[in-house]
Amino acid sequence: MRRRTAVLCGAAIVVAGTLTAVPAGASPSHAPEPVPAAKLTWKKCATADHPRLQCAFLKVPLDHRNRSGKQITLALSRVPHTAKHYQGPLLVNPGGPGGSGLTLAGFVASALPKDVAAQYDVIGFDPRGVGRSTPALNCGPGHFGPVRPDSLPGTAAVERANLDRARSFAAACGQKYASVLPYLDTRSAARDMDAIRRALGAPRLNYFGYSYGTYLGTVYAKLFPQRVRRLVLDSVVDPGGVWYDDNLPQDHAFDARHRALMAWIARHDATYRLGTDPGTVEARWYAMRTALAKTPAGGTVGAAELEDTFLPGGYYNGYWPYLAEAFAAYVNDADTAPLVEAYRHFAAVDPAGENGYSVYTAVQCRDASWPRDWDAWRSDNWAVHEKAPFMTWNNAWYNAPCAFWPTRSRGPVNVTNGKLPPALLFQATEDAATPYEGGATVHALLRGSSLVVEEGGGNHGITLSGNACLDKHLAAYLTDGTVPRGSGGTADAVCAALPDPKPLDAKVASSTAHGSALHGLLGFRG
Repeated sequence: MRRRTAVLCGAAIVVAGTLTAVPAGASPSHAPEPVPAAKLTWKKCATADHPRLQCAFLKVPLDHRNRSGKQITLALSRVPHTAKHYQGPLLVNPGGPGGSGLTLAGFVASALPKDVAAQYDVIGFDPRGVGRSTPALNCGPGHFGPVRPDSLPGTAAVERANLDRARSFAAACGQKYASVLPYLDTRSAARDMDAIRRALGAPRLNYFGYSYGTYLGTVYAKLFPQRVRRLVLDSVVDPGGVWYDDNLPQDHAFDARHRALMAWIARHDATYRLGTDPGTVEARWYAMRTALAKTPAGGTVGAAELEDTFLPGGYYNGYWPYLAEAFAAYVNDADTAPLVEAYRHFAAVDPAGENGYSVYTAVQCRDASWPRDWDAWRSDNWAVHEKAPFMTWNNAWYNAPCAFWPTRSRGPVNVTNGKLPPALLFQATEDAATPYEGGATVHALLRGSSLVVEEGGGNHGITLSGNACLDKHLAAYLTDGTVPRGSGGTADAVCAALPDPKPLDAKVASSTAHGSALHGLLGFRG
């Protein structure tokens, strides 16, 4: 099992300086804009949770090298600033690729301290191909409909069935979106961000990205370093493994988080009655998987769907009590209903999820080269599966369309950057989706950046989710540019992780309000 260890500092936190606030309408001290800015028309699109939310649309070139060519439309959202001291737009992105950011703007504006949020126009956007942006992709409606072939290719027939699914999805994308796929990549999305900046009339951007959004942010910073004002990266992608090589350490990390869940269930044996030894609990989970491969629960949850259902537990431990309840009901009482309900809540893919997956594959397959020889995938994934069986093959099939993708791949972006103001990075030591090494690597690549580490934390997306220590650093940075500076080690500041959750009581267990608002917006797989 791969261990993600942090080299932590023991020094006190100090102030690294401030950045000067520049009103969005001020004259920039940078190179002139290459093209006139588009006009945005903001209209109310309030929700019960976010009553001040506004929406607009922006046309951008499909191909930024041909500005007069075909145009596509980006959907934007905004919570306007209210303070006299205005610090410009704060673009937010939830990751993916393929995640919608429209609602995230409302969440960030409400989750930040009021006096901090009031100084920014918090801007969300659906990246090209996503959600309310047009065209919005859906390559394979029903692609994740249950019951899928077992993800573990234990026989040649099962492997062929999964390969056929991957090939057909890639072919469908090529047939439906041949003119669009060459322009669905992180570079193009970063250039879209700069078009948003121009349309907002801002000389520089503030940016706050989670997960894949951290890679998008570093690519934007590489292409437009003079346009970056503040840069917050939470749960940081390792840019050296984009994208095939990043999946393999992910598999080890998710296996470790799954074992952490099994150990948590063992500690609460009085509630779940699945054993006090984590190894015993884990064996029962795999026995459940074997049984479901033969007889899917409710005709819906087979082995692959079970893995999909438990995957969110690797992203956020707030889901553990719900997953444990479903697991215990199946094993102890032969009751499949809670497991089917958990699948429907955590794993079932609706049209928005199909859109997200379509963009995920389109961007990742275009961003960087993937092995085209399936023998390489087979060899690599069986080797990892031997040590990390929980999600290795499920993850492989999720990404397998890239082995057959109809569009030529580009090379990843070298995000090394010495031209930025101080950036602020957040990383949990036990994060599975973006293992710790990614945060440490990007910290080294962005000169002058500061890294805040959540020691012992295993959640993905750690700011604005209840950890006051982390949020204190975020608020200080967005207020006046203050960053922590350590005197040694990799981390500039260390925060303790929040405690693991407790089992549900009878009233809470019947509730459908699972998890935090943030983790519902970030989604899974990226």
